[in-house]
Amino acid sequence: MTDATLPNLPLRKRPIDIVFAVFFTLFIVTSCIADMLPTLGIDFSQPTGNFLVDSNYWYAHDADPLFMHPPVWMRIVTGLSAFVYMLFYLVLVPALIRGWNWIQLPAVIYATMIASITGIIVFGVEFFGEPEFQTGNPAKFLAFNLPYVLVPLLLLVRMRKPLPFTRRF
Repeated sequence: MTDATLPNLPLRKRPIDIVFAVFFTLFIVTSCIADMLPTLGIDFSQPTGNFLVDSNYWYAHDADPLFMHPPVWMRIVTGLSAFVYMLFYLVLVPALIRGWNWIQLPAVIYATMIASITGIIVFGVEFFGEPEFQTGNPAKFLAFNLPYVLVPLLLLVRMRKPLPFTRRF
């Protein structure tokens, strides 16, 4: 059998893809809950009784001043998550479940972009940038943000070879 004729493994033999599908489904939710607010300029610097505002306040008030008071460039980053990455997740999740091999190149592009933007720029500012944007709670910041770097990097490894769904990992 040539590589082009190899059948995809059934999902039950690709447990890593189930894990990815769960994470990226959660990323859909967080794109809506978290990234939409700063992108649209909604103030969440104080609790208001609104679930979305209060959720973002609870997270950002002590862990993420860059997110709470985003400069224009950060609103572009959250806008990418809210309106571009979220659409990609809506395609990626069924692609992982159904084994659509054509998702490989878009997944590589996505993983490279988000690892660069989040892993280098956002983490760099939060840990080494201007004092007003440095995190006051590194453990909380990393607990919420590290999955957005690690999971895409693992996806990049998963998609390293053609026909990713013909093998377990």
